[in-house]
Amino acid sequence: MLADDRKCTGSGRRGSAIGAGALLALAVSALALALPAAARVRVVASTTDLGSIASTVGGEAVEVIAIAKPGADVHRVEVLPSSMVRVGKAQIYLKVGLGLDAWADQIIDGSRNARLIIVDCSEGVDVLEKPTGRVDASHGDVHPSGNPHYWLDPHHGGIVARRVAEALARVAPEQAAAFQSRAEAFAAACDSARARARARMEKLPSRTLVTYHASWVYFGSTLGLEIAGTVEPVPGIPPTGRHLDELVRLIRARRVPVLFQEPYFSSDAGEFLTRQTGIRVVKASPSADDVRPESYLEHFEFLVGALLGSQPRS
Repeated sequence: MLADDRKCTGSGRRGSAIGAGALLALAVSALALALPAAARVRVVASTTDLGSIASTVGGEAVEVIAIAKPGADVHRVEVLPSSMVRVGKAQIYLKVGLGLDAWADQIIDGSRNARLIIVDCSEGVDVLEKPTGRVDASHGDVHPSGNPHYWLDPHHGGIVARRVAEALARVAPEQAAAFQSRAEAFAAACDSARARARARMEKLPSRTLVTYHASWVYFGSTLGLEIAGTVEPVPGIPPTGRHLDELVRLIRARRVPVLFQEPYFSSDAGEFLTRQTGIRVVKASPSADDVRPESYLEHFEFLVGALLGSQPRS
């Protein structure tokens, strides 16, 4: 997996670009501005997904790093002095928002960078699972503002791209038109990728799945899939034996074929459910491999292929 703060020149786990990702890379190269490194806009993103989008929109005009590793739990990222130093040199910080990367506030504060432009990339997205009524500890790790994993719907990737273009234009206004052009091209590529994925879902004998955590709500929603249950009885709380028995009955009754599980959770529950029901476990990170321009859409294509059974498990 990717080392912490990998730059946009890193390589992903899949050697060849896929569909829209390859076309997008060519578009970025064609629009790229040959600038010396010192003149590039320095962008730090909480996640590789936001970093990949920033690399796409900025082209050669940006230098991008991400704080969280792609296979890590983005809810819980260690705040390191080295991250504060990097943010201290940056001009733009991209936050996931919706309470997911609250740790970023400590990094930003510790950077003492008064000129930093902070972008909440969740602004403008269609937020799912907004709690109604009071939220307390009995609900587990529920986010009061709604589910924060919105980037797993590619349409939201286009919304984020436009927000990034606006922020970049504040730093480099002479390149605003180029940033906007790349953002619009990327948004179109995201919507095309989503449309192709929805068409591929016709091959599924069952449009239901089980997930470990609530990371996959937007992924399921954008593909027209029903998440029939979660391994965690409430977000952030490990499953009990009773809850797993209930899931066994649900999986058998609904004939649910796939369990999506993040790599940072224990394999025990998934292995138990496989023994009891034969369900196929797909272990996959919700985040892209790195901050290359191609990574965001490559990862979405990978997840779709994994769901259909045409990609190996991570």
